[in-house]
Amino acid sequence: MHKILIISTGGTFNKHYNPINGTLEIDKICFALQEIASKWLTEFEILNIIGKDSLEMTNHDRLELLSTIHQSDYDKIIIVHGTDTMYITAEYLADAKLKKSIVLTGAMVPYSIDPVEATANLASAYGYLNALEKEGVFIAMNGVMGLYDKVRKNRKEGRFTL
Repeated sequence: MHKILIISTGGTFNKHYNPINGTLEIDKICFALQEIASKWLTEFEILNIIGKDSLEMTNHDRLELLSTIHQSDYDKIIIVHGTDTMYITAEYLADAKLKKSIVLTGAMVPYSIDPVEATANLASAYGYLNALEKEGVFIAMNGVMGLYDKVRKNRKEGRFTL
């Protein structure tokens, strides 16, 4: 297995309920990823940047993500990202023609509310990334894995499809 970098940009995957103000907020310390990682017997590094819902992400944020990936020594990277604009970030990264294998994943329901989907999506992304033998940008969501321009969020069905 390859050593993998997991970059968390925020998104629903990382949201938790704040009982003081009654809102869902992005967890800036990646509790969900750390919790999942503590149960796995593999090596990866977790890096937390941006910390936004994907609807709030800007091109400046995507440039920061691209710069982080470009400067990284890792060839295999998972990006935990919000599902609403995941495809925009994936296209942005693909246009950069990086010599790396990158898989974006996330969750429709916060890990803190129901850990099953987030854990399954991360596990799918991890397994898919380890099996990939080519560079490029991919998405792994809801049991669907493939090139970034083939996997899309189907808002009518509430899940990702090919």
